[in-house]
Amino acid sequence: MTEQRSTNKPDRRAELRERLLSAGREAIAAGGLQNLKARDLAAAAGCAVGAIYNVFDDLDELILRIGSRTLARLAQVLAAPAAGPSPDAADELVRLARGYLDFARAHKLLWRALFEHRLSGGRAVPSWFLEDQNRLFALLDAPLARLLPGEPAPARAQLARTLFSAVHGVVSLGLEEKLAPMPAETLDAQLECLVRAFAAGLQDRD
Repeated sequence: MTEQRSTNKPDRRAELRERLLSAGREAIAAGGLQNLKARDLAAAAGCAVGAIYNVFDDLDELILRIGSRTLARLAQVLAAPAAGPSPDAADELVRLARGYLDFARAHKLLWRALFEHRLSGGRAVPSWFLEDQNRLFALLDAPLARLLPGEPAPARAQLARTLFSAVHGVVSLGLEEKLAPMPAETLDAQLECLVRAFAAGLQDRD
């Protein structure tokens, strides 16, 4: 009997963790980060408020774990091979940028939560979350290596972050229409223009 209880306890803990992650994701997807409240989360998961802190250090960790899954879904979408012949480096970078834009459109509030959340108390982002981010940046490495075959890996990693920052800025401002009205087809075209100009600049530099 004791062995059975010890076996089931981790299972119940894992099940509660999954229920809370699922409820948290649904809350963010429905209303953004401000829609995530401990009392509502506990009610949706069928537990006491205090039980949240038995499986997560705090709400910050829960939000980061949800963000980690969002990053994993995004990476899975972007890593899917393109149909047809293998694209050249610039075409591959455009495909990745468009995939990022499409994901942001389809999951806007979950995507925004990745960048809106700030850890309380000025704490540093944990290393496991940074590793999840790095897996996303790594998708840019192969096309960048084709554009700059002699570039050292650390320099390519920095270029990947620079390109990501530029693409994210266009996507973020475009979807929010903070600078001007931005029809979908215009945003698509401007994003492609940016990425192709970036790729052409790298080729000229090399």
